[in-house]
Amino acid sequence: MRVAFVHDYLTQRGGAERVVLEMLRAFPGAPLYTAAYQPAATFPEFSSFQIHSSVLNRVPAVRSDHRRGLPLYAAAFSAMRIDADVVVCSSSGWAHGARATGRKIVYCHNPARWLYQPEEYLRDSHPALRAAIGGLAPWLRRWDRKAAASADRYLANSTVVAERVRANYGIDAEVVPPPPALKPGGDQTAVPGLAPGFFLCVARLHAYKNVDALIEAFGSLPRERLVVVGDGPYRDRLLAMSGPNITFLRAIADAELRWLYANSHAVLAASYEDYGLTPLEAAAFGRPVAVLRSGGFLDTVVDGATGVFFDRPAAATILPAIRELLDRSWDAEALRAHSEVFSTERFAGRIRSIIEATLIAGQGARQPPTPSD
Repeated sequence: MRVAFVHDYLTQRGGAERVVLEMLRAFPGAPLYTAAYQPAATFPEFSSFQIHSSVLNRVPAVRSDHRRGLPLYAAAFSAMRIDADVVVCSSSGWAHGARATGRKIVYCHNPARWLYQPEEYLRDSHPALRAAIGGLAPWLRRWDRKAAASADRYLANSTVVAERVRANYGIDAEVVPPPPALKPGGDQTAVPGLAPGFFLCVARLHAYKNVDALIEAFGSLPRERLVVVGDGPYRDRLLAMSGPNITFLRAIADAELRWLYANSHAVLAASYEDYGLTPLEAAAFGRPVAVLRSGGFLDTVVDGATGVFFDRPAAATILPAIRELLDRSWDAEALRAHSEVFSTERFAGRIRSIIEATLIAGQGARQPPTPSD
């Protein structure tokens, strides 16, 4: 059985990239196709795999900021023709457009935000890019729905993403939640100058991640510390509004991130997430969370048992949640047990069984799902 994988772009370190790594580990030797690959900007583990990038990889501006290539990815993936028995497309809007000689499975992290949630996704982008996407949006939606319809089987990472797939494509997607990729068993390296007992936020620094709301909350908590791990276009703006109890870190190794999880008091997230990966990583280290009551967090956080929710990404609602984290005692073993429900072994087993079943089904007539009008 020849299996190949496709991913939108390898130009950042995020939850979707960690999921792709888990898929590759489940199928050693399988190639990965992508629009652009910037080794220094993503996880170093990708260097152990066979990576094929598109012609867009020759454009330095796209490698340094994948958003600059948004109007071009449809053409790049339409030109990909992948020869394999089963092709698995890890897609947030582009990879599902790749053509497969065999069966095609789409693992959807979210339907294209820039098409269906543009105000949220593009509000911190250059006006020229917003204008270009706006002008191309009708054509891109037609392309996107045709790409979705080309799949033999459509998967979603969370309940909310499955609902968006149904709303945008008319396809019933099976929910296959990914595992927490960062495990406590690896090496830990202390971050110099940082004492244990802080709150932790792990997020790319984009507008929709709402890190500014967390920073505003800690303006009212001068005795508590917040460590923010991530990078992005909002970094300078967030630094400017931060007090002395806020620390920013970027480009850290996994060993340092493990130390941060293990030595944090709790983990915070105010973003609109498609999948709640960070709370699972926190639970694996026995740490509770306070998160926005939205999206993928509803699948991965048990209110009162593994964390608490707040209803809006605003300091006024975040502060009571932080105080509740401080006032309550949390069962670290119960948190770790919750994380194991989403184990790597379970995820890899489900992906293998889905690929095998799809290949067997491919011996009959090919009847891909049809998107709604």
